[in-house]
Amino acid sequence: MTPLVATAVLVAAVTHAGWNAIAHRITDKLVGFTLIAGGGMLIGLLLVPFTAFPASGAWPYLGASAVIHLAYYVLLMRSFRLGDFGQAYPIARGTAPLVVTLLAALFAHEVPDGWAAAGIAVSCTGLTGVALWGLRGRRPDWAAVGAALATGLTIAGYTVVDGLGVRASGSSLGYIAWLMALEGIALPAYALHRWRGDAAAVLRPFAPLGLLGAALSVLAYGLVLWAQTRAELAPVAALRESSIIVGAAIGAVFFKERFGAPRVAAAGLLVAGIGLMLHAG
Repeated sequence: MTPLVATAVLVAAVTHAGWNAIAHRITDKLVGFTLIAGGGMLIGLLLVPFTAFPASGAWPYLGASAVIHLAYYVLLMRSFRLGDFGQAYPIARGTAPLVVTLLAALFAHEVPDGWAAAGIAVSCTGLTGVALWGLRGRRPDWAAVGAALATGLTIAGYTVVDGLGVRASGSSLGYIAWLMALEGIALPAYALHRWRGDAAAVLRPFAPLGLLGAALSVLAYGLVLWAQTRAELAPVAALRESSIIVGAAIGAVFFKERFGAPRVAAAGLLVAGIGLMLHAG
């Protein structure tokens, strides 16, 4: 991975943690994700006339990715409702590179070496720590943990699907434009139907913040898709999840969530495991 690609992925990690924090900050999750998904759709539609049309081989991936992204939005909303940001975000993001490593080997023939295997083991240990930190004798909130893990699976799914799709498209910018346009339809359509004539009143108070989240979301994923055309999928996914540290810091500083020594250690294991997987790339 070249320094330019690595820098792009790191910028994507920071902007991704930013838009997730915005989504968590908006108390009504349907409002927040409607603005983010709908704003992304508008940005995609604005870009479409100025980008190359994706090659025919990319369209099955675009369709599959739009469906997986819808599941991702639904599960992420549930994760943020059930768990705190500093827990849900690391579990969801930390799960993804573990699964991407396996899926990339299966579907992209990018076989991990010993470094990647070590990274998986270390990261799984860190994931367990993040999931169980702070229980102090209480039973785990398995609904919150399960939603975050399921979110991670959808992240891994669309990462591999889009990695293959953008390579087949002939234009990373054209692919991201059409992906944003397609994936942003379903959730806003559902919300508008639910709110009917009250949609404008419901959305207006959060519109600036939500649209900022949309812009950050498009930038973050656009950079990742570009990087996937220039590096293997697993290392890109691994480096992208350095956003875990950014997300944990946001949770502590802005949401006043506890970030004690056990979670520091668990997050450190996650990042160490990701670093080992990155070494494999």
